[in-house]
Amino acid sequence: MARRRPVQSKIYPDAASALDGVVRDGMTIMSGGFGLCGIPENLILALKQTGAKDLTVIGNNVGCDGHGMWHVLANNQIKKVLASYVGENKILESRYMSGEIEIEFNPQGTLAERIRAGGAGIPAFYTRTGYGTKVAEGKETRQFDGEWYVMETGLTADVSLVKAWKADTEGNLVYRKTARNFNPMIATAGKLVVAEVEMLVEPGELDPDQIHTPGIFVDRIVVGAHYDKHIERLTTRQRKAGAAAGTEV
Repeated sequence: MARRRPVQSKIYPDAASALDGVVRDGMTIMSGGFGLCGIPENLILALKQTGAKDLTVIGNNVGCDGHGMWHVLANNQIKKVLASYVGENKILESRYMSGEIEIEFNPQGTLAERIRAGGAGIPAFYTRTGYGTKVAEGKETRQFDGEWYVMETGLTADVSLVKAWKADTEGNLVYRKTARNFNPMIATAGKLVVAEVEMLVEPGELDPDQIHTPGIFVDRIVVGAHYDKHIERLTTRQRKAGAAAGTEV
């Protein structure tokens, strides 16, 4: 009987080792999360430590001052950004206005669909969003049933960095609430996918109906630590005089 070859573990001891040998100058990186929710904090800091230059970064945003992908940007490692929201980031604003960095702006839903399409092997699709605006400049347009549409291309990356709440050792991932924005699509669109997780369990411990990303998409896993969970813009309203504590007014 032929002897079975051992299956290499997907688990890496830390973020730096999870990126070892896979990051190089000029590559395209996708990073999951929505604002600062569900971002792979430890992997982003490890990406900064690689010192890789001329990166193209795809994600909903590029962090905010002092947090998230801002660290890689501030380290002069990014040459191009494909994003939807670029507020709360003074360095990005300054470098874009001075021509030091290129930004390809995308409507949020369009960006999400471009990533999903790339992961599904769909090279392009048509959408009404952006027709007749600067978003459509230089792009193919076509009419369907009397309405005009803009053709958008699918997006893929050399490496995708995602953040999950739970994972098993096979790489099956479960995201929590808002962290499901962008992470599931990005996990399908990278040639190599590295997942940062908060909790790691054994196969069979996750409810199959609750798995959001099947392990077949995930190549490397690292358990993160020391999460900041920073709020980008904290807004509150004054409580009415005499209102009881804990009562919404």
